[in-house]
Amino acid sequence: MPAPAFPSATHTPLRGGPTLRWGVIGPGEIAGDFTDALHAHTDQRVVAAASRSLERAEAFARAHGVGSAFGSAEAMAASPDVDVVYVATPHTRHLPDALTAIAAGKHVLIEKPLATTPAEADLIGAAASDAGVLAMEALWTRYLPHTTVMARLLADGAIGDVRLATADVAWANDLSAPGRMTDPALGGGALLDIGVYAFWFTQFATGHPVERHATGSTRADGVDLDAAVVTRTADGVLATAATSLRATSPGIGAVLGSGGSLRTLRNLVFPTSFELTTASGTAIWDDPSVPTGRQGLAYQAAALASFVDAGLRDSPLHSLADSRSILSTIEAARASLTVVDVD
Repeated sequence: MPAPAFPSATHTPLRGGPTLRWGVIGPGEIAGDFTDALHAHTDQRVVAAASRSLERAEAFARAHGVGSAFGSAEAMAASPDVDVVYVATPHTRHLPDALTAIAAGKHVLIEKPLATTPAEADLIGAAASDAGVLAMEALWTRYLPHTTVMARLLADGAIGDVRLATADVAWANDLSAPGRMTDPALGGGALLDIGVYAFWFTQFATGHPVERHATGSTRADGVDLDAAVVTRTADGVLATAATSLRATSPGIGAVLGSGGSLRTLRNLVFPTSFELTTASGTAIWDDPSVPTGRQGLAYQAAALASFVDAGLRDSPLHSLADSRSILSTIEAARASLTVVDVD
C-alpha cells in the first residue's frame, strides 16, 4: 500500500515578488533577527529603525545594515521612504506604536501578540480599515512551509474530519530575573508571549472556539506562570493547549482526525518537519531547503509583500479575526488563574 502523499506546492517564494521598504520600531533582539532574515533570504529591505533612544536606533542600524535611524516612532512613520512598519516593541506598546504607523498611512506587521486584549485588537483593526492599509499579526509560524503544507492537507481532508488538536509551548524562565517576561508593566507572563503559539496552533487546526475552560497559576503582580486550556468549537471539535514559564516542553503540535493524524516532529514554533499518518501508513514531510530557526521570519515578510501587491487589507492566512480570537482565549484563561506564591 503506498504511503500518504503530500501536496506539491509548499510555500510562497521568498524572492521574486514586490520589494517593500521596511521600518522597524523597537530595535531589540527579535527585530535584529527579523532584519537579518529579510536581508539574507528575501528581496525585502529594512531601510529605517526607530527607538525612543536615537543612539539605540543608530547602533541597530549600524549592526544590521539599515540606512536610517530615528529617535521616535512618529518621525520614522512620517518618512516617505518607508512603506511598511514592523512593530517589535514590548506587548503593551503594540497598540500605540501600531496606531502611530497606521495614522501615517503605513502598512503594519505587529509582533505577536497583536495586542494585549481583544478590545485593543478591535482598535487596530478599525484604524487600519479607516486608513486603507494592511494590518497583520507577525504570527510567523503560520507562514512557515510546514504549516502551509499542513493547512493544505487539512483543507483537502487528508485526515478526515478533525476531532482533536493538542499543543504545548513552554520555556523555563528565571522568574527572579528582570526583563519583559517577568515585568507586568510590559505584559510579562507565559500567555501573551509563548502561549500565543499553542493557542494559535489549536485554533488553526480546529477553528475559532466558542467555549474556553482553563486552569493555571499567576503571581500576585499579574505575571501568569502557566496555564492549560481546553476549547470547543461550535462543531464540537476539542483542543487542549498548555504553556508555562516554569518548565520547558518539546513544543509538539498534533491534529487528530477521523481518518488519520498530523504531528510535528520538533517544536511547532520553528521551521520543522511533520508526519502524516493515515490508513495507508505514515509519511514524513521535510524540506531541507527551508531556512532554519529564526531565519524563517523571512516568510511572513514575503507573504505580507504579496498581500499588499494584491491589494489585500487583511491576511488571508491569519486574519485580524484570528488574532482577536486568540486574545479572547488568553483573556478567558487569565480570568481562571490562581494566585500562587513563588520563591
